[in-house]
Amino acid sequence: MRIWRFSTMSMFPGMDLTKMDAPTLTLLGAACCVMLSMHFTVQLVSQHLFYWKNAKEQKAILIIVLMPPLYAITSFVGLLDIKGSKAFFTCLESVKECYEALVIAKFLALMYSYLNISISKNIVPDEIKGRVLHHSFPVSLFLPRNVRLEHKTLKLLKYWTWQFVVVRPVCSILIITLQLLGLYPSWVSWTFTIILNFSVSMALYALVIFYHLFAKELAPHKPLAKFLCIKGIVFFSFWQGCALDILAAVGVIQSHHFWLDVEHIQEAIQNILIILEMVVFSVLQQYAYHVAPYSGADKAKFEKKNE
Repeated sequence: MRIWRFSTMSMFPGMDLTKMDAPTLTLLGAACCVMLSMHFTVQLVSQHLFYWKNAKEQKAILIIVLMPPLYAITSFVGLLDIKGSKAFFTCLESVKECYEALVIAKFLALMYSYLNISISKNIVPDEIKGRVLHHSFPVSLFLPRNVRLEHKTLKLLKYWTWQFVVVRPVCSILIITLQLLGLYPSWVSWTFTIILNFSVSMALYALVIFYHLFAKELAPHKPLAKFLCIKGIVFFSFWQGCALDILAAVGVIQSHHFWLDVEHIQEAIQNILIILEMVVFSVLQQYAYHVAPYSGADKAKFEKKNE
């Protein structure tokens, strides 16, 4: 106990953490996690800016790697004003989710760049034409199970991804407007939830299909690690929110466990979990989106291996 007290006092001079209340300690810990996320992200961004070799690819990478600190900062702001208006929380969530839509689109653009594919210019390498795309259930109920890969197919996958970039901001604007007007009953909320889940599912499905089609060509670029960083953020943010809603509804999470009333416990825990998770994802991105392909480190490593 003495060692812990000494270490915390040395880290925060002038502060006695043992005398702080729970809300202050929570905010202090969350602030440290936000700074860690920003530290790892700024480190990675600065490396890419220093070795700026491929503007098209690295611009997409910079937009993608900014996702964890953006999520962490918006969650921290929500934690600071946890008893703010419902519209305020909706705005914060909308900022994160709209950026998420942009990230998904940029990820697909990055994969196209790796493969030297340009949908707008009708550039599709001959060696990848004619491959068979296998649709899985339930998509196979509406489209042929096996489809030959061509320009039209790639264009469709692009549209499936980009529709979320349009749907997400439009839904966010409508949700905020209806809330401000007081016209937001539960059935409207569920309607938007279904629309958005369907939209993001289509976008993620298109990315999964794209990965399976070009797994061999994309292997040197570690696409799975890159994709899991994005999907992991989306997955945890959404499903843990649903889990917290259920736990609060059945009475597992109760107000006497925390310093907040039941109405705001879910938002607080969700924000804290997101802030913690963004530290992990900002570290994982150091591997998934590392600068080695642009700094020459990968080439030097390959040449040394083949000597």
